[in-house]
Amino acid sequence: QVQLAEFGGGLVQSGGSLRLSCAAFGFTFSNRNVNWYISWYRQAPGKERELVAGITNPENRLNYADSVKGRFTISRDDAKSAVYLQMSMLKPEDTAVYFCNANVIGRQYWGQGTQVTVSS
Repeated sequence: QVQLAEFGGGLVQSGGSLRLSCAAFGFTFSNRNVNWYISWYRQAPGKERELVAGITNPENRLNYADSVKGRFTISRDDAKSAVYLQMSMLKPEDTAVYFCNANVIGRQYWGQGTQVTVSS
């Protein structure tokens, strides 16, 4: 069974940086014959969950929300079966619970979420 575990949230000042990690279990992460799409979503209080960034396997196609382009970078580490979200130039409006999502061969899985709070 696929499971996801997020790490790296916390409190940071505006303009600061954080790196979120999503460790994936239950499938062969680096297998080029396994189609998956791993993405980060976020949900702020009173708002809908929104897509932040994503990466595909095996093509390594990347996509970003307009609001984070140039500030956030998504990457992968096959040795650790992990996807990272490097967040820089953080703004108070980036405050949200960040969730890792995996679509593995057509089935979706969610992590438990990690809180990111950006103070002004």
